[in-house]
Amino acid sequence: MKYFLRLSAFLLLLILLTLPLPAMAGSSSFVTPSTYSESNFKNKDFSGKTLQSVDFAKVDLEGANFSNADIRGAVFNASNLAGANLSGADFSYGFGYLTNFDGADLTDANFQETILSFSTFKGAKIIGTDFTLAVLEKRQVKQLCENASGVNSKTGVDTRDSLGCKQTTVY
Repeated sequence: MKYFLRLSAFLLLLILLTLPLPAMAGSSSFVTPSTYSESNFKNKDFSGKTLQSVDFAKVDLEGANFSNADIRGAVFNASNLAGANLSGADFSYGFGYLTNFDGADLTDANFQETILSFSTFKGAKIIGTDFTLAVLEKRQVKQLCENASGVNSKTGVDTRDSLGCKQTTVY
């Protein structure tokens, strides 16, 4: 019996030492979750917050406020950002796959090197939005170029230039 107890204790100790334990916060400050999934955050205020590399998977963020938020490297996967406010937000190096940006305010936002495949932008406000090296499909670029104007105040990049919109010459 002693042998069995020692063997059990040894195996338990071995398991505890080899498996990593979750890290615990060292202070009492609020720790933001790194993943939001299948949740409803309609009209939630994220303005001015730092949410770098946060994962929003299948999240309803309709009307949410991300103005001036730092969402660099964030992932919006099959999420709804219809009517959301992303004015002045930095979404560079992010991922917006199958995401609905219809009617969103993207004024002066930074989408540099962001992957935006299969996302929609119907009626989105894109004044001064920087899409430099963003991954977009031809149909998305065509749709965005219809309303593109202005220069991003932080990067100094013209929105139409960042999208590669063809310039039309008027005589």
